[in-house]
Amino acid sequence: MEKIHITRNGHAALNEELKRLKTEERPAIIKAIAEARAHGDLSENAEYHSAKEKQGFIEGRIKEIEGILARAEVVDPSKLSGPIKFGATVHLIDEDTEEERVYTIVGEPEADIERGLLNIKSPLARALIGREEGDSVEVRTPGGEKSYEIVKVEYI
Repeated sequence: MEKIHITRNGHAALNEELKRLKTEERPAIIKAIAEARAHGDLSENAEYHSAKEKQGFIEGRIKEIEGILARAEVVDPSKLSGPIKFGATVHLIDEDTEEERVYTIVGEPEADIERGLLNIKSPLARALIGREEGDSVEVRTPGGEKSYEIVKVEYI
């Protein structure tokens, strides 16, 4: 089984989501199914079918998180240094717009570009790996070529 790299924060967030799904969401949906069943004919019971669908989603997400956590290898970025690698927080300047962006390179399960958590498998992260402060990188994106200057690399 392939290990999945994940930060301490990502691991904690997945554990919290798993706990919420098991202790809050799962019991609530079981109750909703029981209530919908009490209404009679299940073949035309929209509440029942909706609750069963939601139950399937919850159970699938629980299995997915358990699988990720079972294969997780937690990496503490604060113990790392040197060229950019997993866990690095990278400050970039877009060479076209002069806009500064900050990304932390994380594993796929915790990636969220809106929050600045960059998937290690993304084109930008792959271009950054092994680079250092002061380097420039060019990345092919769906919108065309982008150039960034690496201003700062931190491991926090």
